[in-house]
Amino acid sequence: MKALIIGAAGFVGSYLVHHLDDAYDWELHATKLPSEALELPNTHIHDLDIMNAAAVEDFLDQLRPDYIFHLAAQSSVALSWKNPSLTVDINIKGTLNILDSLRNIRDYSPRVLLIGSGEEYGYILPEETPIKESTTPRPGNIYAATKVCQNMIGAIYSRAYGLNLIMVRAFNHIGPNQAPMFVASDFCKQVAEIEAGLKPAVLHVGNLSAQRDFTDVRDVVRAYGQLIQTGISGETYNIGSGNAIAIQDLLNMILSLSTRHIDVETDPSRLRPSDIPIIEADVEKIYSLTGWQPEIPLKQTIQETLNYWRERT
Repeated sequence: MKALIIGAAGFVGSYLVHHLDDAYDWELHATKLPSEALELPNTHIHDLDIMNAAAVEDFLDQLRPDYIFHLAAQSSVALSWKNPSLTVDINIKGTLNILDSLRNIRDYSPRVLLIGSGEEYGYILPEETPIKESTTPRPGNIYAATKVCQNMIGAIYSRAYGLNLIMVRAFNHIGPNQAPMFVASDFCKQVAEIEAGLKPAVLHVGNLSAQRDFTDVRDVVRAYGQLIQTGISGETYNIGSGNAIAIQDLLNMILSLSTRHIDVETDPSRLRPSDIPIIEADVEKIYSLTGWQPEIPLKQTIQETLNYWRERT
């Protein structure tokens, strides 16, 4: 079997490649932007910009992988507020370029995993938590809106054109090597810098009352590997821990692992125009299908993420 990871230079890409290399005897291919550097074990690396529709179709027609993991995205909620056009272009138009290429290529029907987000559900009513896949999305930010659109297009293309598409909504996934624009990595990086004496012992935060469902990225990519083989075409699957915690509790966990006393201050620039109070996954659907469930405790993930930043500070 031949597997392709589109957009492998991001946070999740390297974890997914390492997992697939360890777990399956597949020929692995991965794409990156020409401007990105990427080295992965036992993997063929290709340059590809998903905004170039002709290049996407030509590439897929020549390679013809059996499995395609579509990771390429603008995945920062904060950045989506600052640059909505970029987010729309990559997350919607880029995805359409891939799907239309698959429509156009003759005698070719790979299984494709479209990666969405728990952010898609948005403004959830109290009685809707934990969130099932059947819950109506009410996206509360630009990034989430683009991912809802991607999910809807995937379902339409699966029904209308017979494409073998499986959609996932991955809730917050964290771990070492995540960019500091994401909350857990940001807090860990700040703590590491404070411990190293590079900045005053004050940690700057945004909204700490929001509750989010955090899962180790290594557990998430295990779910991706299982779903691309067994997921039902046209269906959507939640991936998460099933247990939301307040950002305040996440921060307290990180501070408890620090070697310094650290004060906390709210930074108005870190507050979003709109924030969802709670996002928590119901993961019964994927568990019933595959038996998948998270294995790595949150405290272990936080400790390893903090150590990652300590080593690089």
